[in-house]
Amino acid sequence: MKPENILKGTLLFAAFASFLLSVIIYFNAGDDTNGRLNGIFIGVWVPSILALGTFLLAHRRTPQ
Repeated sequence: MKPENILKGTLLFAAFASFLLSVIIYFNAGDDTNGRLNGIFIGVWVPSILALGTFLLAHRRTPQ
């Protein structure tokens, strides 16, 4: 397997896991406002993880 495919898979898995964890925390918080805010905070990681992946993959493709 190429390192580029491993990086893509790892980053997509991390983004999906973050999304899933945020949904679980958000809906299991009940009336607890802090719990819901924690779920939202973890959900904000998803675009950050995907942006990091885009940056790393674009950086690998640029000629040195």
